[in-house]
Amino acid sequence: MKHYKLLLFLTLGFLSQVCIGQNQQATNEAEFKPSPVNQPGSEYPMVNEKGQVRTQISAPEATKVQLDIGGVKYDMAKNKEGVWTGESAPQDEGFHYYQLNIDGASVPDPGSLFFFGANRWGSGIEVPAHDQEFFALKNVPHGKVEQILFSSKSTDTTRRAFVYTPPKYDLEPQKRYPVLYLQHGYGENETSWPNQGRANLIIDNLLAEGETKPFIIVMTYGMTNEIEFGGLRDFDIQPFQTVLVDELIPYIDAHYRTKADKENRAMAGLSMGAFETKLVTLNKPEVFSHYALFSGGIYEPEELQDRTKPELIFISTGSKERPDAVKSAVSELQKEGFNAVSYVSEETAHEFHTWRRSLYQLAPLLFRAQK
Repeated sequence: MKHYKLLLFLTLGFLSQVCIGQNQQATNEAEFKPSPVNQPGSEYPMVNEKGQVRTQISAPEATKVQLDIGGVKYDMAKNKEGVWTGESAPQDEGFHYYQLNIDGASVPDPGSLFFFGANRWGSGIEVPAHDQEFFALKNVPHGKVEQILFSSKSTDTTRRAFVYTPPKYDLEPQKRYPVLYLQHGYGENETSWPNQGRANLIIDNLLAEGETKPFIIVMTYGMTNEIEFGGLRDFDIQPFQTVLVDELIPYIDAHYRTKADKENRAMAGLSMGAFETKLVTLNKPEVFSHYALFSGGIYEPEELQDRTKPELIFISTGSKERPDAVKSAVSELQKEGFNAVSYVSEETAHEFHTWRRSLYQLAPLLFRAQK
């Protein structure tokens, strides 16, 4: 009898541990959910509340498959059906580019929507953010994002831009609007801000909350000559500056109801786009009155001497980038009488969630003095 009771106790204990293990596994599995930027009907890639990315692909003949996100590669495991599954370490909140590496060939994940970044059309993952409501698609009035093609004599090409007009643009035909020229980063293009940046939704939501004035946003390709990464020091801004100032701005003023003066014109950009913004605004202070740099340099007071002070200088960065340098630079500008504002995106690095937050913080500050 004693042996029977002991056996029963051990058996129940074993079954209890099995059940606990199964429940724990089920809990872990339940944490992973399809990414909101998947192809319609695609279960993978997935992401959990810790920010880990899990992806899966069928490649029976492959010998090695890796998940490459943020330049870090994670080995994936193959089951007997030839399906490979792998997970990443926790990622920062927000949007990230990634790809799969199959036997040495880097390819997009077919389960993800495609985004232009890192000089290619490839995969993207959205790690849910605690503050994602500010760029969410909501039941509010929405503006339009439309593609335009404009002639560029200086480059002998027809170039493309995307233009956001606020929700009431077509309903108030007598009203004119300020304009923000918003630039992408290196390896991206004019689709980046409306796609992964969610620029239109950010402004729609701010307008619905009464937190910003309505304005037009123009997003165009910032390159006229290709450069190698790291070669920005030798980058010649003049060709793009000509396209922007002498060709695109006149086109926008002729085809949209803009307030076509310096006081109602702003320029902002992320990373390389911030670098371009700084150069253009310093070269053409008569064109723009509001300057914004997202993760891409600073202004120093001596660079702005002997010219009319801009209405606003906004400089932002991620907390994992150079927050002290940005805060110090803005403090120096303020001491010299500039209307300068700094913003640090907490717990993010050189990535789109930093720049989404930056636009969200910038927009309410734009064109405040204008009627």
